[in-house]
Amino acid sequence: ILGSVGSQSMRKMSCVNLSTQQLKIQNLVDYRKQEDAVNAIMFITSKGVKICVSRGQKWVQAAMKQIDQKRTAKRK
Repeated sequence: ILGSVGSQSMRKMSCVNLSTQQLKIQNLVDYRKQEDAVNAIMFITSKGVKICVSRGQKWVQAAMKQIDQKRTAKRK
């Protein structure tokens, strides 16, 4: 046996396909930047759904900014 599932390192989720739809910003709770194979943002919704989108869209930048502001407000 070359290796069991338990001995293999888990790869983090990465974006392969990108959604072209604008998401409702109020449903987004977190995001992760991806800069390797695909230059994308992975948004995480309040229900835990991960959705990848292209980084260059205006609404994506606005959503990231709003999430950052929520994080900052929670720390205070």
